[in-house]
Amino acid sequence: MKLVSYESGAGWQPGLLHGDQVFSLNAALWAAGRRASSDLPSVRDFLQTHGGHLPQIAAAIGPVLDEGALKSVGSLDSVRLGPPVTDPLKVLCVGLNYSDHVGETGRAMPAHPDLFAKFASSLIGPYDAIGRSDVTDNLDFEGELAVVIGRECSRVEESDALAYVAGLSVLNDITARDLQYRGTQWLAGKAVDRATPFGPAIVTLDEIGDPQALDIETFVNGTRVQGSNTKHMIFPVARIVSYISQFLTLGPGDVIATGTPEGIGAKRNPPLWLRPGDKVEVVLEKVGILRNEIH
Repeated sequence: MKLVSYESGAGWQPGLLHGDQVFSLNAALWAAGRRASSDLPSVRDFLQTHGGHLPQIAAAIGPVLDEGALKSVGSLDSVRLGPPVTDPLKVLCVGLNYSDHVGETGRAMPAHPDLFAKFASSLIGPYDAIGRSDVTDNLDFEGELAVVIGRECSRVEESDALAYVAGLSVLNDITARDLQYRGTQWLAGKAVDRATPFGPAIVTLDEIGDPQALDIETFVNGTRVQGSNTKHMIFPVARIVSYISQFLTLGPGDVIATGTPEGIGAKRNPPLWLRPGDKVEVVLEKVGILRNEIH
């Protein structure tokens, strides 16, 4: 099951991506006999209601979509997608989670996940323009696997942690390096308004299998600048979720970006900074592709 948020006259709506067609999630729930008491206004609300039963929901909705019993909202070419969760209460990020990236930064290998935060205001859709390049001369890219939490998660063991994950998505942790390093905290460089592409969908784990066996690549203007596999994460997804849950309760729709491999623009010689008109793609195997232009 691939969960999306799509734009309509009423604002962002929860949806499903099936092939290249976007469907109303509420209409699909109705058709499958799994409707809530009223229409759900967002993907986060859907996860709050159904996050503990996603395999059953997928099994009920699948035949409705496969049989063509439901009219689509439109194709990907005609429907604008937003971030798959448009209103997350938490957007958490892990820095320094690939050993090769740690090496290129010259930092020591971390003993625990190095965490920072973004805000919902920084998130944009998978094909939206990356804005606010005017606030920085050092705009950088970081292709990442993103985790979306499916149900409340507090003090869980690593062995149980994936049961609390709704699915995976793709995130580009666009960073204003000059703002990032003005002080000791990274927030200014990481939380720039409308500068973090996220999507195109939340792909549930039953469609992915092992989250630690996925190729990830980043391209700038068609040139491959990052390439790795999630097996090279220092802290795998389950450990990250478990670690955070020991001190912070995670809720449905919360987003965790899990770090980037080596190849960032700041550590190239000369540095590779993103400029207006540049096109950036992040490709995550079995999950999806972000395609964004710098404005």
